[in-house]
Formats: sequence, structure tokens, C-alpha cells
Amino acid sequence: MTDTNHDYGLEMRLHQLEPDLHRRYTDAVVALRNGLTHYQTIFPAYTDHSILHSMTVIDFCNRLIGGRIDRLNEDEIFILLMSCLLHDTGMGITMQSYEQFSSRVDFGSYFETHSREDLPAVIRAFHHEFSGLFIRKYADLFELPSPEHEQAIVQVARGHRVTDLMDEKEYPADFRVPDGNTVCLPYLAAMIRLADEIDVSAARNPLLLYDIDALKNESDVLEFKRHRAIRRLDILDPAFVLEVSTAEEKVMEQIRILVRKMQRTLTYCRAVVNERTPYTITQEKVLIHELDVSCKAAP
Repeated sequence: MTDTNHDYGLEMRLHQLEPDLHRRYTDAVVALRNGLTHYQTIFPAYTDHSILHSMTVIDFCNRLIGGRIDRLNEDEIFILLMSCLLHDTGMGITMQSYEQFSSRVDFGSYFETHSREDLPAVIRAFHHEFSGLFIRKYADLFELPSPEHEQAIVQVARGHRVTDLMDEKEYPADFRVPDGNTVCLPYLAAMIRLADEIDVSAARNPLLLYDIDALKNESDVLEFKRHRAIRRLDILDPAFVLEVSTAEEKVMEQIRILVRKMQRTLTYCRAVVNERTPYTITQEKVLIHELDVSCKAAP
């Protein structure tokens, strides 16, 4: 089956079910439109984490959920949309927030092998935790309806990386919000983790945001070229298919490494959804479709 269009499905369904929650979400979009660019202060050459990325993650959630959207209640949709919007806010925190939040983050054994002075590395490694703390700090600004909604959004946003979605205490499948709705946290967190993982195409680093000639670090250049080589990603029933166009073997090898990472995330999310929720993820594989470079027009 070919990739099906489900543009704005979550947004339209939320507006239909609960206009006030939809209004809170759209107000948050406006509030974060500029705020999400703050990550560039710390990561000037890093992969896009602006609102463009957040909107793409929402778009992928729409496509992954597809026709199952009618099974989600208004609170689940609101929590997923807000989590997608806020999941990378930890990438652009201020020094004041970093110092405030750090005492509340469990860094484990990280600093046994990493320097505390390498602030960008610390923030990147724990940005999901910083995002959760950012959400808590500004819950009133985003008009989150209740402490339960705040908790759910924090957990789903944190769930976009690293956290254990199999943990029934951290991610209960029957989390309740005040109006009586039940929220399936492991499903929502699996959706955002998978959607975030598959945002890898050329659109992730648009030329209007990045000038490859200005990049000095070889790894930054290689990562940019990798994104430019992935022309699109199709979501089909049996697989995710990356259309790739490059003549550089170094870039192709980086794409193969990326695909193995994507496959691990897909396998994990499938297991979480299959074992802990009433839903399914139909995709089983991440595949590469190499385009004929000689016949492909330059981007």
C-alpha cells in the first residue's frame, strides 16, 4: 500500500472533539514559533530542531496513526500534539534554566566519561529531561488543563528518546485525566519516538537554514550531506522506505548506519505497542531505495 495522506488529522480531530483544547494547542504553536530557534545559540551547525521539525514530527504521527485516529480521545490527541511541539525545548534552554534544572536531572555515571565543561554535549545527551523540566516550569503559560495533563505531556515528550517505555510505572497504559478519559501513555510515547526517528530526509536541514560552505567540522558536513542525500521517506504498510541519491560512498555508509539505528527504534517501538497497548505498528523494516544518480536532477 502506498503512503496515504492524513494531513492535519490530529489537529482537525481535536478541533472537532474539543475546540478549547485545540485553541490551547494553537496558542502554544504561536508562542513557540520563535522560541524553538534558541537551540541554534548552543548548536549553530546542528540538525534542525526548530518548529519546522516539531511540525514534521506531528505530520509523521498523523501518518503513522492514520485511520486509527478515531480510537484516540481528545485528551490523548491534545497530549500527543503538545508533546510533539515541546519535545525539543530542552535543546534551547538558557544558562539560567540549565543551572536551575541540572540539580533535578539524574545524570547517572555520565560525567565519569564526559566533561562537565562540554555544555552542548551535556544538553544534547539529556535534552529530553530538560524538555520535561521546561514543560513543568511553563505549564501555566501553555494553559495545561490539569496537573495530570502536565504529567502526561512531560512523560510523552521525554519518551521521544532513551526512556524505558516498557516501565508500567513511568508509562501506564491507563493513565487517567480529570474528565475521566484514559490516556495510553506507552502508545503516545512510541508514536513520538518513532516519528522523531524517521525525520531524516533533506527537508530536515533546509538550505534556507543551513549553508554547507559555512560548516567547518567534517562530521557536520557529512551529516548535512547525509540528510541532503535522503530525498524522501515513504511510510508503507510493511516498511519505511528511504529514497537515497548520492555518489559518495562515505555518505552512503552513514546512511546505512542511520538505517540500522532507525531499525532498532522501530523494533523497540513495535514491541512496546504490541505488548503494552491495544494498537499495532504495521511497519517491520527500514529499507533503502537507491535512485540512479546519473538520472537524478541536482537539488
